[in-house]
This record gives sequence, structure tokens and C-alpha cells, in this order.
Amino acid sequence: MAVRIVAFEPRHTAGVAELIVPIQRDEFGIPITYDAQPDLRDIAGYYRQGAGEFWVALAEDDRVVGSIGLLDIGASRDGGALRKMFVRADFRGRRHGVAQALLDALLGHARRHGFAAVHLGTTEKFLAAHRFYEKNGFRAVSPEALPANFPRMAVDSRFYRLDL
Repeated sequence: MAVRIVAFEPRHTAGVAELIVPIQRDEFGIPITYDAQPDLRDIAGYYRQGAGEFWVALAEDDRVVGSIGLLDIGASRDGGALRKMFVRADFRGRRHGVAQALLDALLGHARRHGFAAVHLGTTEKFLAAHRFYEKNGFRAVSPEALPANFPRMAVDSRFYRLDL
């Protein structure tokens, strides 16, 4: 099934929520709701500040099957934060290439807009994500090495940086 990566539009809001919240809650046991995530309630307003952006992966039937956001956190363009990278279970893996296509869209955008690096936080539970980020050149960093404006989530316990 072909998937295309597009910039978020308001019509994708429900699909993004239906993608992300069940993965957070059901797959990874994170006790979080849609309402507790202000960035999901106003994706355009939250992510499209500065050079930030948010993308979705759409299946042929226009279902949202993946998401990724780049938050511009400033700090002399050394401040891009990768957020909300999620892919539906049946669209994961190399065969579909959804995660790679989402990351490529984000990194291309970050490079075009002059970011020197992209940072991210994740939990210890996302083991496949750790391997994916490391395969793509991200290196683990200590919390102290993060930019001052990095939006640290309470569940984040592992942090990465990719120099562009």
C-alpha cells in the first residue's frame, strides 16, 4: 500500500489523535489522554512557530498512518526538537518505509531551514525507536546536553541528538 507524506492540515486532526493516543496508552502503557496534550489540540499553532512543521503519513484511503513534528526551539538554530513520531503497527517496518519517509521529510526541512541539530526525547520502552534513531545517525546524549528550551516530557528518560 502506497503512503504519502504531507504537511498537516486541520482535516487530519482526528486521524492524528486516533493514531497517537492508542499507541501511547495501549502499546506503551503511558497513562495520557488527548486532552493532556495541548500540542495535539492545536497542531498548527504549536508546531508552525518559527521554522517548525508537522507531517502526516497518509495511506491510499487517506487514513493517517504516521506522524512527526519538528518544534523550533530556537537557540541559534541549534534547537530543533523531533516530537510525536508515531506509525500504526500495520505500517511499521522497512517494507512500508513510513518511519524513514517521515524522518527524511523532517530532516530535509530542518536542513533547508538552517538547523544545526535535531534533538529528541523518548522512553526506555521504545526499543525499536532507539534502534531506528541510532541507525539514522542520532547519538545518545545526557539530559544536561540538551538545549535550554528543549521541551522535556515527564516520561522522557532517553535523549538523542543528530548534527545536521
